[in-house]
Amino acid sequence: MLLKTRSLAPIIDPSARVAPTAVISGDVHIGPNTSIGHGVVIAAEGGSIHIGEHCVIMDTAVLRGVPNQPLRVGNHVLVGPRAYLVGCTIEDEVFIATGGTVFNGAVIGRNSQVRINGLVHLRTTLAPGSMVPIGWVAVGTPAKILPTSDHDGIWAIQQTLDFSGYVFNIKRPADGSPVMKTLMERYSSALCRMRGEESPAESAMRVE
Repeated sequence: MLLKTRSLAPIIDPSARVAPTAVISGDVHIGPNTSIGHGVVIAAEGGSIHIGEHCVIMDTAVLRGVPNQPLRVGNHVLVGPRAYLVGCTIEDEVFIATGGTVFNGAVIGRNSQVRINGLVHLRTTLAPGSMVPIGWVAVGTPAKILPTSDHDGIWAIQQTLDFSGYVFNIKRPADGSPVMKTLMERYSSALCRMRGEESPAESAMRVE
């Protein structure tokens, strides 16, 4: 299903393959000889999405562009099933395995690998040729790659990245007070304002 969002329709190269159960919405550009699998969601919700040539986005992956954080996928990239990419940059010849996650503002350098269930945290930069092992976490710039068991090590870097401020523009109170009520009221309201802005865009499926 192809949808316009805020009058912006997907632009898909005529040589690309898009499975009939994929959902592609908004300011999305898909390059030559790229394959979009079944159940994939590619949603430009305020930030554009550009996917290069000879990429494979496998079944059920989710790719999102968000305000001030477009999503860029280079050439010759494989994104595995159940992967989740949001507002990040994936350079050429990168492998994101099943369940891989790359958060806002992250950059995955050329010829890198994020293996099964690996996670690259927000505002993290992986140097070209890096590898995040199965289930490990990359955090910070330059990235430290740590096992999930090292919670203290991950948090020591993660807390300086200011997740709520960077992603949601909400300052976390110094005393550690909960922010979820404020955060979710703002976030859900922003998404609900998009209600009615989406419409079918089948005629925009192929651009010669």
